[in-house]
Amino acid sequence: MDLADAGTIIQPTLDDVRERGAAAVLDACEKFDGVRPDSLRVPAAVIADALERLDPAVRAALEVAIERARKVHADQRRVDVITEVVPGGSVTERWLPVARVGLYVPGGRAVYPSSVVMNVVPAQEAGVESLVVVSPPQRDFGGWPHPTVLAACALLGVEEVYAVGGAQAVAMLAYGVELDDSARCEPVDLVTGPGNIYVTAAKRALQGIIGIDSEAGPTEVAILADDSADPRYVAADLISQAEHDVIAAAVLVTTSEQLAHDVIDEVRAQVADTKHTERITEALTGIQSAVIVVRDIEQGLQVVDAYAAEHLEIHTREARDVAMRVRNAGAIFVGPWAPVSLGDYCAGSNHVLPTMGAARHSSGLSVQSFLRGIHVIDYDHTALADVAEHVVALAQAEDLPGHGDAITVRLREPK
Repeated sequence: MDLADAGTIIQPTLDDVRERGAAAVLDACEKFDGVRPDSLRVPAAVIADALERLDPAVRAALEVAIERARKVHADQRRVDVITEVVPGGSVTERWLPVARVGLYVPGGRAVYPSSVVMNVVPAQEAGVESLVVVSPPQRDFGGWPHPTVLAACALLGVEEVYAVGGAQAVAMLAYGVELDDSARCEPVDLVTGPGNIYVTAAKRALQGIIGIDSEAGPTEVAILADDSADPRYVAADLISQAEHDVIAAAVLVTTSEQLAHDVIDEVRAQVADTKHTERITEALTGIQSAVIVVRDIEQGLQVVDAYAAEHLEIHTREARDVAMRVRNAGAIFVGPWAPVSLGDYCAGSNHVLPTMGAARHSSGLSVQSFLRGIHVIDYDHTALADVAEHVVALAQAEDLPGHGDAITVRLREPK
């Protein structure tokens, strides 16, 4: 993605929101989404009505997704640790949640209530007290976000929801705006959630004013397979990710040339029966997608580690052992019964994952994304005196004598 060009395009919008507030946000909604919502904040009655009208099967599925995500994310919560460095000297590491977060739920070609779950659950499990969800206004739904997104918010107890997307949403979250009804959207400390290139560019531009989780790019799947893989499953999983966007990436890495040909044949057959045939075909034939034949699993592991895919599936013999040898991936799906689609919705894992090679250095969204570690240093007089000469020596080595003086002045005082 060329974020530099996107950053130039969205900068006037960011500046306008900073200067004109809610009026600028509404103007941007009208310009980019083709609809001007009656108000930026979605009324409580609209959210409640969305839940009331939700298809019971979809509600049941969301409830399962929430339950499983809570189970996994609850186990991620770190506990405070006190380390006694010396008698009378300790360091406590406290883990505290950020005070207020903005959670971005995309619109566009698909509807993403699952993204509500994946953003809100870890924030709640971290103990974040103030949560706000933003999602683009939809012309087909009276200028409000998609009803299924609103229903997911209702199931999770999120009451502050705004009908705004794009760069203007990130700017609103960063700067805060006064609303028409004398209320205010207060600025947030952290913005998480995937969006299009303009959302990503806005997150980059405003980082520092806000914290961000990542710069999310187009979705990716890589599949490492040997001749034991079922070409039907591999083809279906490549297609499932290509379904997201014409710039989605789908890559098969295999030790079997025969499997490569079989998968290509399966893809052609299955794509013909899918709903989004043109979109999928464009993604699978784009330069970002490929079938790569490697010498052996060892070379395959080198390829997938270099690629560092957002989603990596392992379809090999001893798949669990192979998966545990992978170093770089956002999430790893082991064997034929754990497709990426499971992780997208109901595995319990999080689907907000690093893209564009960022898995080499970054993790997916988790409870830790919403926590800050704070060291609390507690030394008594004796413990300070015992280490004073070393602090003074290092202060002098760095030509910062005032640092050393801050130690020695205390030791001249009576206990």
